[in-house]
Amino acid sequence: MLEPKDNPNPKVMVDPPRPLRWLMSKLTSRRITSKHLADNRAKFETQRKAAGAAHRVEYFHQLDDPYSHLTAQVLARFAARYDIELVPHLVRVSGGKHQPELEKLATWARADACMVAPHFDLSFPDGAGTVPDATFQSSAARALCSKSDAEFVAAIADVSAAQWNGGASGLTSDLATEAEASTALDEGSARLQELGHYSGAMFYYGGEWYWGVDRLFHLEQRLMDLGLRRDKGADYLVPRPEIDVSGVDASNLMLHFYPSFNSPYTSIIYDKTIETAKACNIHLAHKPVLPMIMRGVAASQSKVRYIMLDTKREADFFGVPFGPFVTPIGTPTRKAYSLLPWARSQGKDVDLLRTLLRHAWSEARPLYKTAAMRKAVEEAGLNWTEASTIIGDEAWKHETERNQDEMVEGMGLWGVPSYRLSGPGDEPDLAVWGQDRLWLIAAEIKRRAVR
Repeated sequence: MLEPKDNPNPKVMVDPPRPLRWLMSKLTSRRITSKHLADNRAKFETQRKAAGAAHRVEYFHQLDDPYSHLTAQVLARFAARYDIELVPHLVRVSGGKHQPELEKLATWARADACMVAPHFDLSFPDGAGTVPDATFQSSAARALCSKSDAEFVAAIADVSAAQWNGGASGLTSDLATEAEASTALDEGSARLQELGHYSGAMFYYGGEWYWGVDRLFHLEQRLMDLGLRRDKGADYLVPRPEIDVSGVDASNLMLHFYPSFNSPYTSIIYDKTIETAKACNIHLAHKPVLPMIMRGVAASQSKVRYIMLDTKREADFFGVPFGPFVTPIGTPTRKAYSLLPWARSQGKDVDLLRTLLRHAWSEARPLYKTAAMRKAVEEAGLNWTEASTIIGDEAWKHETERNQDEMVEGMGLWGVPSYRLSGPGDEPDLAVWGQDRLWLIAAEIKRRAVR
């Protein structure tokens, strides 16, 4: 169903009234400005120095989380590289509105971690299941919770490898009791919740969260800026791979692109996706889907807050604008999507969504107003007089629902943006989720184009 009747998100989130859109724009846009982030960091450091406290980084490890397994492999090197106090915690899976698709998430995380590990010079056991056996998880928890912080950090890579490889090697000595392990998991999970997050493989420093090996370089840069790197080098433990298709002719391949109008992550990678496709001459299938909230994927306020800050850091890394914004969720999205089939008939659907994304997410244009929508349509090179006779038509719904079924049911993904690379011949499709996986698509395009 395109929009479920039993949407778990409140109507005020799916279709905010105009005053709420304005208020959300003002409050959240201010929080993600570069100045606001810099001021918060400076304030934290001032308070830390006044208290005589160390640079304390907390890490939250989820035993059945594939991304935590990847992070475990760099944790000791991270602790040794920076003049910090690294405090590790064990946590349980959160679930609920924070992680509403737990089974799908576990399956996807296992596949994704296996795909990206070699590119990060890390490893993931090919024979591992979706999650480690409960017995091995229990042994791992008992092995780790009995250790000091420094011992935990030193042992985590071997302990994690032992449980994911399905063996008890390294998990049979110096074990705490099951009750002690359970207490450690409860305490770590409570600390994670207290600080306002919900996921494993997370680092926390000075009011900001950093996810696993994918975002560790953001934290490293912050620590380097503080002069905390011991060897004064400039490289990262896990650098972000480049999005590079230079010299590639991928005209024998097809890239299916599933963006969403209300996705902050889509807004910062949309142009780069189109540029990448054009650069290698790949066939691009442009397949917009409705925002997750409109599709009935539950969202919590803590997740929204994290996504906004994370998107801002990612945008700065890519050198693209993000904020100020006015959310286009609900009616503006429906109106915009109603114009896409018409725009496509003129070869302008990509230009229209690109323009709409920029207006919504970096220029704070109120697209719920006719004048703002008209400006976007005309800026995309389309005729507003003609558009005004089409906007609000419902012919777009069948196509969008088909796109969603392809992505969710066919690919097993529900987040945006998502990608599916097809060809050549009988090569299996590669499906990935996230603006931080376009580099993986690019690497696979280069490999497949040679064939």
